[in-house]
Amino acid sequence: MKWSWKIGEYKGIGVYIHATFLLIILWVALSHWFASKSIPQTLEGILFVLAIFACVVLHEFGHALTARKYNIKTRDITLYPIGGVARLERMPDDPKQELWVALAGPAVNVVIAAAIFAWMVFTSTLEPLSTLTVTEGSIIERLMVVNIVLVLFNMLPAFPMDGGRVVRALLAMRMDYARATQIAANLGQGMALLFGFFGFFYNPFLIFIALFVWIGAAQEASMAAAKTVFDGIPVSHTMLTDFYTLTAYDTLDRAVQLILAGSQQDFPVVENGRVVGVLTREGLMKALAQHGPSYPVAQAMRTDFLLADAAEMLQNAFARLQGCECRIMPVIKNDQLVGLLNMENIGEFMMIHSALKKAAGKVPVPQN
Repeated sequence: MKWSWKIGEYKGIGVYIHATFLLIILWVALSHWFASKSIPQTLEGILFVLAIFACVVLHEFGHALTARKYNIKTRDITLYPIGGVARLERMPDDPKQELWVALAGPAVNVVIAAAIFAWMVFTSTLEPLSTLTVTEGSIIERLMVVNIVLVLFNMLPAFPMDGGRVVRALLAMRMDYARATQIAANLGQGMALLFGFFGFFYNPFLIFIALFVWIGAAQEASMAAAKTVFDGIPVSHTMLTDFYTLTAYDTLDRAVQLILAGSQQDFPVVENGRVVGVLTREGLMKALAQHGPSYPVAQAMRTDFLLADAAEMLQNAFARLQGCECRIMPVIKNDQLVGLLNMENIGEFMMIHSALKKAAGKVPVPQN
């Protein structure tokens, strides 16, 4: 992911921090320094924020490791100023599984808060909550309070937070998945309006949260709609079958000629009928600028690409294509290249499906 740096890995799941995450560290450092003019207190403030985000990482691993039990992989976990995001390859099809995946994250924070509370009672270090502030009081007790707040905040019934997914899972046990998602998304956007309203009068940060919730709810609704459209549709029904290929021995000049001659911008690189790489438009332009048109395709192509089988369900291929940083997905049948899949032709398929659905709704029903 662009503007992100890997800081660790566990169970094959990489943990990244986004560049914007550094802004909150800088903000905390400056606010503590201007308030105290003390280096130890400034470092303590930074340490506290890092401890909070360590809890956020554990929260996201709760989701990821629970999803793993249902054979759902997690691509990565990325930390942003507003929290963490675990990118699952897909959500479980079974609402009960989705319910457990959604609850696993907050459950981790409950365990952390309970463990801290038990330790402080055992060591007789528990202080009245009235003595705590954002910057003052026992760090460990403040961390306990933060974990409780994380549980309460994440369980709000609003997408894309865990509470919204819990609502969707419970509704999906009784009704169609798409309708359950739409109801949960509408509830989330309603809460976003409340966040925005109170943000104008009390805390501007709530406006930022409102935008996050509104956009997340809309995305969940559109993804559910796409899932309904894709249900039961194989990749072979939507893939591009009229396309050009390159060989590893071609030069970049050949790719330039093909781009100028038509609308294709990304090319599979084939050797003896098998796909050995993908030359993207971005890779082509970068190599052209650095090496010129006589540079071999083999040196500019990507070898870390995804393949789809022609018989694979479009829903699964679409989820994988969304999650990778590739522009096209070669489609194979019996190890031979038979088509290409990209976001543009998937979008065209969805528009055609929508148009046909509207046309079917306008066809008059014969009267007996």
